[in-house]
Amino acid sequence: MASTETFASAKVNLTLHVTGQRADGYHLLDSLVMFADCGDRITLRLSETATLTVSGPKASGVPTGPENLVLRAAGLMRVGAEIGLEKHLPAAAGIGGGSSDAAAVLLAIRDLTGRIIPEQGLSLGADIPVCLIGQAAIMRGIGEDVTVLENMPTLHAVLINPGVPVPTGAVFQGLSRKDNPPMEPLPPALNFETLIGWLGQQRNDLQGPAIVAQPAIGDVLRSIAATAGCRLARMSGSGATCFGLYETADAATKAATVLQRPDWWVQPVRLN
Repeated sequence: MASTETFASAKVNLTLHVTGQRADGYHLLDSLVMFADCGDRITLRLSETATLTVSGPKASGVPTGPENLVLRAAGLMRVGAEIGLEKHLPAAAGIGGGSSDAAAVLLAIRDLTGRIIPEQGLSLGADIPVCLIGQAAIMRGIGEDVTVLENMPTLHAVLINPGVPVPTGAVFQGLSRKDNPPMEPLPPALNFETLIGWLGQQRNDLQGPAIVAQPAIGDVLRSIAATAGCRLARMSGSGATCFGLYETADAATKAATVLQRPDWWVQPVRLN
C-alpha cells in the first residue's frame, strides 16, 4: 500500500476580530494567520482500515479513537489508513494543532489517491480551510473565506503555552460584544516595521475573556513583553498559547531562553 510522511505546522492568529454571530451560533471572524516552522509529524499508509498511533512529547491525553480529527479526516476521504501522529504541539492550545494535523491527512490522502477533498471539510473545524493552504492568509466568516497573502515578510517569534486548559465556549461567552469592528486594511507596502505598526492597531478579541478564565495567560503576556526586543505580545486563537514578535531570529532565540519555565512550552519559531 502507498505511504507518505508529512508535516503539520502550528497556526498562529496574529489578529482575531470577532465581527458577528450567525443565527446558528457560529461566530464570524476576521483574522490574519501565519504558520510556524514547528509542528507535528505524520506518517500515513493506505490500508483496509483506519488506525491511529500517537507518540511524541505531547502525546499524553491525545485521543486515539474516532473523535480524533485525523481519523475523521480519513473517514471524510472514504479511505482506510494507518496513521502515525508524532505530537510536538500542545493540544487545544489556540495554534490549530488538531486542525493542521487533519488538513495534512486530507492533503496526503489526496496526493496518494487523487481523490478530491470534499467541500464539507469545514465540518472538521473552522481552521481547516486555512490549514489546507498552510501559508500566510486572512480568514473570514466561519473560516471558509480565505485570502492568501503572497508578500508577507518573515517574522521571528516565540510561542509559549503555560499548560493550562482554556474552555473555548466560556471564552466566547465572555465577550462583551459579538459585533466588533473588522481588521483595518493591510498597508500597501509591507515590511517588518509597517506590519508591526499595523498589528499593534489590531486585536485578539478573545484575549481579555481568556485571561479572565485563565489568569496565567496574563502572566505569560507580561513575561513576553518584558523580554529584550519584543515588539508585540499577544495571544493566539482562543488560547492559551501566546506569542512575542522580534526583529531577528537571534532576539527570538535569546527571549526563548529567558522565558523557559518548568511548566511552560516555549518555542522560538519563524512565521511565514
